Amino acid sequence: MLRITSAQINPTIGDIDGNIRLMLEAARQARLDGSQLVVFPEMSLTAYYPGDMLDERPFQQRVAEGIQALKRATREVPELHWVVGAPLQREGPGKKFYNALLVLRNGEVLLQYAKQLLPTYNVFDERRHFEPGPEHSARTLRIEGVRVAFMVCEDGWNDDGADYSVNPFSQLAEVLPDLVVSINASPSNIGKREQRHQVFSKACARHKLALLYVNQIGGHDQLVYDGASFAVDASGRIVFEAQRFVPDVTTLGFDPGHQSFVDASGSPLQAVQPEGLHTMDFYRRQIVLGLKDYARRCGFRQVVVGSSGGIDSALTLALAVEAMGADNVVAITMPSRFSSEGSVSDSVRLCRNLGIALMEHPIHAIVSGYEQGFQPAFGERLEGLALENLQARVRGTILMAYSNRFGHLLLTTGNKSEVSVGYCTLYGDTNGGLGLLGDLYKTEVFELSRHLNQAAGRELIPQAIIDKPPSAELAPDQKDTDSLPPYEVLDEILKQLIEGERLPAWEKARSLRTVAELQASEAGRALVQRVARMIARNEYKRRQAPPVLRLRPRAFGSGRQMPIAAVSAV
Repeated sequence: MLRITSAQINPTIGDIDGNIRLMLEAARQARLDGSQLVVFPEMSLTAYYPGDMLDERPFQQRVAEGIQALKRATREVPELHWVVGAPLQREGPGKKFYNALLVLRNGEVLLQYAKQLLPTYNVFDERRHFEPGPEHSARTLRIEGVRVAFMVCEDGWNDDGADYSVNPFSQLAEVLPDLVVSINASPSNIGKREQRHQVFSKACARHKLALLYVNQIGGHDQLVYDGASFAVDASGRIVFEAQRFVPDVTTLGFDPGHQSFVDASGSPLQAVQPEGLHTMDFYRRQIVLGLKDYARRCGFRQVVVGSSGGIDSALTLALAVEAMGADNVVAITMPSRFSSEGSVSDSVRLCRNLGIALMEHPIHAIVSGYEQGFQPAFGERLEGLALENLQARVRGTILMAYSNRFGHLLLTTGNKSEVSVGYCTLYGDTNGGLGLLGDLYKTEVFELSRHLNQAAGRELIPQAIIDKPPSAELAPDQKDTDSLPPYEVLDEILKQLIEGERLPAWEKARSLRTVAELQASEAGRALVQRVARMIARNEYKRRQAPPVLRLRPRAFGSGRQMPIAAVSAV
């Protein structure tokens, strides 16, 4: 019987000493649990993903020193095998590093394995820094009589042979291990957990291999890792799953005779199919963890949000309160002469419900000053879109001034629908350090707001805010539908044009049906083409906007790299 500890930790990129401390704490717990093997996530030494830090000589030196420090740490927990992910320097032509897995015990490296399949798509760019491990490089190590084999993340995603010519799963099957250990840094998006289960369950059943999958958790810039580590027996059953969105150090037993996992008493674990989170709960938890870690790692203790009395700022504030605590969230309302009465009164009610401070900074006098000086200087009145954008920029400037003066992180409030079509003001409402809603379509913003109220059992976000027609309130009686189609239609078009085949199955049919119905008429086709042009034309705004927390399979940011100066195909 081999006792194994799945150490699902939350490392920080570049904090090598801190990451080793996290690993040492988990290793001590593993030893107390009687484990012979503790498994950490991919790149756990540096955290995933350090990017071009890997090109910097000081960082390369720190990595080398970190591996030596890691060896010393293993001596503090004698006789325990550590499986650790780390960049490993290599010689010869090509990139300077392998994305490596190391097995250490008592200060010695017993095994090294280099990741063979390096993802270079969506949010991944590993070929930029790593050389793939040699083909046919399956590695095994006998631990307490159990023959253990190893793989790193992407190595396990090609059992159908669709993406690479190499299939590490087949290589492992040839060496007949008792157990496969897979270390991972698999970022989270809606449907990803179920996708992992499907891919690895199918591969394990096909090759009759038992597997332990250990994943990283935590927020790292736009990416959030949900953990959800799991174990699969040789029949393909998921028999264990770690918690999601929190660190989780759990010890399991492995019975090599039956290629199955057992609990602390030695009883075989039964197949578990824990229900996936409700979609809105998933969004909530992903955003909360993403903000919490982003603020902590960037040194912010408090956040500030412009409160317009609209749905986007209301939801942003509610999520910020859950992540940071009410005492660490400040709202600022900035009414203009076009603001409705409810823009202030609804903000007051919202902030009272959330228990946060609301400050007021009217902008009418500031905007009037710009108007009075514009015509004498330039010979034309300041009106129309220029005046609308000016109001947004004045508000953005006030928020940035507050952020600069008091040290709060400014959260931008734009949603994916608006950001997609450029319905936002550059250097205005796009100001900020992080966007919480930038991967939520407008209809999802409403749905999540209703869900938060329902889950709380009370009105966090006032119903008046949820019920009011969306408006930027930058002109008299302005409504979003003056410039855009209804969000129920727009969002389905956007899903097809931006995400397409990456859409989760439960959304794909509805989106396809909506677009097909539109394409059946000349007016509908013109609308789809107009939306496509708006997406292409506003790439320059997205390029200058703050990062947004990724929730869906294709988000704006590193996972969607489009040129600004280009001729669109539509």
